[in-house]
Amino acid sequence: MRRIKAAVCIGLLFSFVLFSATAEGAKEAPAQQGKTVLKWALWDLAATTYYTPLIAAYEAAHPDVKIETLDLGSTDYMTMLSTQLTGGDDSIDVCTVKDIPGYSNLVKAGQLLPLNDYISKSKIDTSVYGGITDQISVDGKVFALPFRSDFWIVYYNKDLFDRAGVAYPTNDMSLTQYAALARKMTSGKGADKVYGSHFHTWRSAVQLFGILDGKQTIVDGNYDFLKPYYAAILAQQKDGICQDYATLKTSSTHYSGVFYNNSVAMMNMGSWFISTLIAKIEKGETQVKNWGIVKYPHPDGVPAGTTLGTITTLGVSAASKKQAAALDFVKFVSGTEGAAIIAKTGTIPAIRTNEIAAIIAAKPGFPADANSKGALQVTKTYLEMPMHPKSAEIEVVLNQNHDNIMTNNVNIDEGIARMNKDVAKILGR
Repeated sequence: MRRIKAAVCIGLLFSFVLFSATAEGAKEAPAQQGKTVLKWALWDLAATTYYTPLIAAYEAAHPDVKIETLDLGSTDYMTMLSTQLTGGDDSIDVCTVKDIPGYSNLVKAGQLLPLNDYISKSKIDTSVYGGITDQISVDGKVFALPFRSDFWIVYYNKDLFDRAGVAYPTNDMSLTQYAALARKMTSGKGADKVYGSHFHTWRSAVQLFGILDGKQTIVDGNYDFLKPYYAAILAQQKDGICQDYATLKTSSTHYSGVFYNNSVAMMNMGSWFISTLIAKIEKGETQVKNWGIVKYPHPDGVPAGTTLGTITTLGVSAASKKQAAALDFVKFVSGTEGAAIIAKTGTIPAIRTNEIAAIIAAKPGFPADANSKGALQVTKTYLEMPMHPKSAEIEVVLNQNHDNIMTNNVNIDEGIARMNKDVAKILGR
């Protein structure tokens, strides 16, 4: 019995020593391997297709670097990120920045590293971002680089055009030409009704046509320039060229539904809808079989390919102790190599060169015509909501008055006058 107890004690002691050694070894593994460990703050790792391949490619090219992720979830992501950085968390090296208001707050709090010197020394060509870096500069400084971007284009139903004997839309349509084509494509009634165009209930579907000339912004506080765009789209609504706004709003009709059931010939929508539409067709969950995309329609005098967009950017934490390595990772993800990896997942990267456009166009199910491929390249992209410390408050006012105008609760002049008055208060004028 004593021998058994002694054996057990020796075994337990051996196990404890082995466990301690293993644990200590695991703790020191990164140092023993000589790797630089970078922590990347992001959201929805499991549901996002491009994070893992980006990390795998970078680590393969940089065996001395290990990328760890900090998934803060999509709900209140920017608040969570700012809270961690405010607490002096120097373990975060790379920050994914979800939106412009969040970016503005991080810059204001001094939580992001200015990138101008690095951009200059590394000879990063920011022109490939279509003017986005200029729009997110603060006092001449850039604090993040775009790596994801969605932009507005026009989707059209080829079968409906073929049936009507009308030529397809092109990559150079003025708003006037677009409206005329929509009228030509409108036909039928009741269940057989085909609308020539579709404007979703977002204010951006109407208001943002007005900023494509680069002379106006949505945060200036004077919205008189919006009048002709509201007048044109309300005229289409009155004539049955597009669906009634109030009906769409009260029925919570999703833009995809009206396109899926062959009731819309053309639809203004973001590039994010491409992969969704391809998947739906592949599963047989839509009546649409043949479709294409073209560049966003533009006001007279504005170059074709001028559009609106949203961006996701990458910055480096000002508190990071590994800023040189973090900067190199940001350069990779936001550069052409990262863009190619993102494109292969069916997602639109911030850079859209001929090569990147070819990768997206090669995705099974993407329209084979040259116009659709050409639509992926833009001349200039304006942010849907530009940099401004009061952007969130301004957007509330714009949304409320957009609803009132589109539902005819107020006329265009009254609605715009209210925008001017209420935003002026927000701006302290």
